[in-house]
Amino acid sequence: MSSITSFDSQSVRAWTDPQDDTSARIPFPSAFVLPPRLPLGIRQLDIDNDANIRARTMANNITSQSADYHVMTWGGTKLYSGIVNSLNLAPYNLEFSSGEVTRDLKGADDPASVRVDFERPFISPPTVIVFFSHINLDQNYNWRLKTSATHIDQEGFTLNIETWWDTILYEAKVSWIAYPSDRPEVWSTSVNTMEVRPYDRPQTTASKAVTFPTSAGFYKRPRIFVGFDWFDINCKHNFRLRAYVDNVHVGGLTWHIDTWSDSIVYSAGASIIAIR
Repeated sequence: MSSITSFDSQSVRAWTDPQDDTSARIPFPSAFVLPPRLPLGIRQLDIDNDANIRARTMANNITSQSADYHVMTWGGTKLYSGIVNSLNLAPYNLEFSSGEVTRDLKGADDPASVRVDFERPFISPPTVIVFFSHINLDQNYNWRLKTSATHIDQEGFTLNIETWWDTILYEAKVSWIAYPSDRPEVWSTSVNTMEVRPYDRPQTTASKAVTFPTSAGFYKRPRIFVGFDWFDINCKHNFRLRAYVDNVHVGGLTWHIDTWSDSIVYSAGASIIAIR
């Protein structure tokens, strides 16, 4: 059993009233027998550029019926709004593995790539999807960050958390989900604005229609999880980024990655999971 939950800070407060911790108790769409696993992914942020770009998400006080969801910041950062998604996985659903990895550069240099071993090996190399749940970047340089899963085999994979050029990363946390590649009624992908425009032609909106492969086998409209896995944003304006989908049906969906106001997004990407 699985489901998807979304928490929008603006369901609790206006974006004009930034707070360090915005939270709400949210019931799951259906109750679980035991408290579920909740891998988290950020899909919208609006943060002032007058301090470091700090955003953290958390779910706690998890029961079989609900959890407290948080969108947080610290250190003087103004977080105007944020949206976090969770893919809610029953603890006895052994087809899905999940976890998280933190890259922390505030002390010693952490490696950009780490090996992740599955608690239970898969029969064949699974599909692995990754997305950010926590970021902390210096305000003075463009915000460039990406994550990916490579070298996937039955036993585990390499999780990469990378930046480039002069960006200064202090900390990032990535959630990951792995599932059998041949499992029906689950589909996932990573999309990027550079599929529809080059990075040197920033625009406020980007979108593309996607068709599910026949092997996905959806007979009902699937539920959709979205989380950032890449961004390259100009630091001279606020960090404003939003990823979402619409036109969801049994055969596909349309993804969107947008910014607004005067923010400049050179490129951005998101991981998408469709599940019945």
